[in-house]
Amino acid sequence: MAVNNTRWGETPGEPQLSCANPGSRGRSPHQFEILLPVRDYDLAATLDSGQVFRWQRSADGSSASSNSWLGVIGNHRVHLTQTQDGIFAETAAPVKNWDWLRNFLQTETDLAAVLTTFPDDEPMRAAVAACRGLRVLRQEPWECLASFILSSTKQIVQIRQIIALLCERFGEPINCCSVEPVARPDSATGRTLQFLFPSPERIASLTETDLRACKMGFRAPHLLAAARQIAEGKLDLEKIRELPLSEARAELMKLRGVGGKIADCVLLFAYGFDSAFPVDVWVERALQQLYFPRRRVSEKKLRQFAATHFGPHGGYAQQYLFHYMRTKLK
Repeated sequence: MAVNNTRWGETPGEPQLSCANPGSRGRSPHQFEILLPVRDYDLAATLDSGQVFRWQRSADGSSASSNSWLGVIGNHRVHLTQTQDGIFAETAAPVKNWDWLRNFLQTETDLAAVLTTFPDDEPMRAAVAACRGLRVLRQEPWECLASFILSSTKQIVQIRQIIALLCERFGEPINCCSVEPVARPDSATGRTLQFLFPSPERIASLTETDLRACKMGFRAPHLLAAARQIAEGKLDLEKIRELPLSEARAELMKLRGVGGKIADCVLLFAYGFDSAFPVDVWVERALQQLYFPRRRVSEKKLRQFAATHFGPHGGYAQQYLFHYMRTKLK
């Protein structure tokens, strides 16, 4: 897609796409597009590194050399394209304030400062070199929590399929203009990105049978129980932000189906607890292979090692190790 590198719409009156007449330019304080100037940002690695599951390459981004993605952030349907000057974003409805996008993408994060806190060892240097520009996103807590409850023992492609079915069947439709270029109309992406992620209240109103129809198997009762606990006010997801890490983890683990790994994923990807260090199969394999190649170390000892070795942004380091192991060393 040809991208105009003008920074659209940071002030009222700059030319914007007109919703009533797509493709034309109007003058409005509400914008349909913006260029977020950011350096050292790998959009593909960030969106495809197992943090989020509702992003797909757009129709014009199917080639390996293109970096163009369609997804949903909250109630915004968004088309993102990496350019030499930053990330170009188009939304399906007019936007006045873009802070939600900056927050989600974490474009204001000083990545260089984060990287300086990583341990100076050979495995970490290799992971950073292979995945330079990878960011940790900041997601909406409920969608992040539900997604990782559904991730248990599933591969990323399968998680995406389950969540796509869940949104298509039970999510509210996004009433807005289309984002161009859109995914092919007959694709799963084209359908499911027309719906919001269903709220806890919506899922709480369903039956286990309804959820099992989305191919989530034994995860269905876990998701249903978590949604009902939240909908009934037994757990306030917003209050998690105010707690110390250990207390926040303990609160999340009160939910059915939420163990330490899922809790740490949510704390890292939704709440910004950068020291939370999720250990799944890939991370355990990375720690064992890269740091203890000559002897078998128990999962407990690997967790103890991770808690002290990777510094205040250990969760960030974990994401580099995870993506490095999954894409470069598998």
